[in-house]
Amino acid sequence: MRLKHVGGLKNETQENRGDRVYRTLVERIRTGQLLSGARLREEDIASVLGVSRTPVREAFARLQVRGLVQPGASGLTVASLDRSQVIELYALRARLEGSAAAFAAENASSGELAGLTHIASLFEQQRSDPATAARINALFHESIYEAAHNRYLRRMLGDLNDSLALLPSTTFSVEGRSEAALVEHQVMLDLILNRDAAGAEAAARAHIDQALRARLTLLFSSGGSASEA
Repeated sequence: MRLKHVGGLKNETQENRGDRVYRTLVERIRTGQLLSGARLREEDIASVLGVSRTPVREAFARLQVRGLVQPGASGLTVASLDRSQVIELYALRARLEGSAAAFAAENASSGELAGLTHIASLFEQQRSDPATAARINALFHESIYEAAHNRYLRRMLGDLNDSLALLPSTTFSVEGRSEAALVEHQVMLDLILNRDAAGAEAAARAHIDQALRARLTLLFSSGGSASEA
């Protein structure tokens, strides 16, 4: 396992250091720098990140609670997801994303609605590149979370999206997925703009259901390994 050195941790409190180590490792998993099965050693990560082993140990405990790492014969390793786990993860995601869209329809400010509209237009312009489409898609969903104005729901979605780090590849690499997502985003956006909470919730859940279909195609129909829409 190789990680780039990350500076600036020594001046933080221990709590902040633990959180920074956690976020760094989640991002390394998300970007594929730490693959499923990769062994995680406290001393190596502490050295690379310039911290003591205590915040690393705290980050490992949090990763394990989130199901991102698992104990193995040689110590902790990055976890992998089987088909049933992927289905369970997306089932919960559909419920939470639906609730976020409903709350956004009810609570979004005019500025937040304008921001959502702008991001949707960016997705339309950049959807041909899977990696760029994935980044804008994430921004679209995060903007819905913000517009929902429910801190507890946002916290739950943050935890869920950490689990999605185990799926580092993007469903936008599946043929036709970005075009379908463009339509799905527009339906969600129109319903949120029209303050139709029930419709927005249903549309968001349908959007995640379609993302799951693409995910299963990506992982299991083409011989892939569990590696987000």
